[in-house]
Amino acid sequence: MLQLLAILPSCLFFALYAIWGERKISAFIQDRYGPNEVGPKGLFQTLADILKLMQKEDIVAKNNHKFFFKLAPIVLFVSVFIGFAVFPLGKGFSASPIEVGAYFLLAILGIDILGFLFAAWGSNSKFSMLAGMRTVAQMLSYEIPMSLVVLAIVMWHQSMNFEVIASEQGLGGGAQLFGMDLGRYGGFLSWNIIAYPLSIIGFVIFIICALAESNRTPFDHAEAESELIAGVMTEYSGFRFSIMALSEYIMMLMMGFLGAVLFFGGYHSPFPNIGNLELNTWTSGVSGEFSGFALGFFWLFLKAIVWVMICMWVRWSYPRVRIDQLMHLSWKVLTPFAMGFVVLTGLFKIIQVMS
Repeated sequence: MLQLLAILPSCLFFALYAIWGERKISAFIQDRYGPNEVGPKGLFQTLADILKLMQKEDIVAKNNHKFFFKLAPIVLFVSVFIGFAVFPLGKGFSASPIEVGAYFLLAILGIDILGFLFAAWGSNSKFSMLAGMRTVAQMLSYEIPMSLVVLAIVMWHQSMNFEVIASEQGLGGGAQLFGMDLGRYGGFLSWNIIAYPLSIIGFVIFIICALAESNRTPFDHAEAESELIAGVMTEYSGFRFSIMALSEYIMMLMMGFLGAVLFFGGYHSPFPNIGNLELNTWTSGVSGEFSGFALGFFWLFLKAIVWVMICMWVRWSYPRVRIDQLMHLSWKVLTPFAMGFVVLTGLFKIIQVMS
């Protein structure tokens, strides 16, 4: 129950203020002010926008496929939210600590695709349908290299349980580099990105795939406002539109959680123990009590927020790629490299076990 109470309000609070944050970041990049009227520094602007959208008329066109049209926002939001259940928020704190957490999460990403397909078909619009077909092709294509990266990390830790993957990147987790026991220091020295240097390959692939799975620029073909009005959201209004827009931001947060668990130690503190200075022991959320949960959740959320800020920076810095370039990148570049990453990880794991 504690985990659920932490996840639900955190996701909703994040989604509201991520929009405000993106407006401010884009304004900074473009030398503008951004929201500055509603509340101090415009902090209540997004809340005002949500209240306005909730009061707008819920329009469903006569020729829409009404069942799928109304089902799509529910599928999108619920599928994204359910994915958070398998992430460890602290030592022993997970809403659903199942042994096949990685498999479950990848399955949830597949359900998310159905939401875009339902929206495209239910809208009965050529703009929505074209955007929907682009989105389905994009997300299916980029799930393959992302799944291979997750598979490689699962092979390295010999577990699909995210709790195990995160705990092995913490103090005493057994992380080693060239025979050195990094687990006794904890902190960033125990993270996969340091303790397993080849994971840098997987991390680069993961970054690109996470942008595509979140439908963020330069892979925002689900919206493509300069070509397809608002893409799959063209026919939506009011509350349904806001739910679909918020789902994109919550998906970004979920990708941030996943990246943090796979490569950056999950809920563990970044500070290592150095001699008698036990920085990791003091700042890590591994006590198994509420204080440990609060610290662990803080570090995990902070790492995810850094990823979200990177997504926003990329959006306002790079143009959208063509759909043929997008598919080429997935099938002819990322997928072969991801397969190579899996093979190399298997070889290094065999060498580690034999030594």
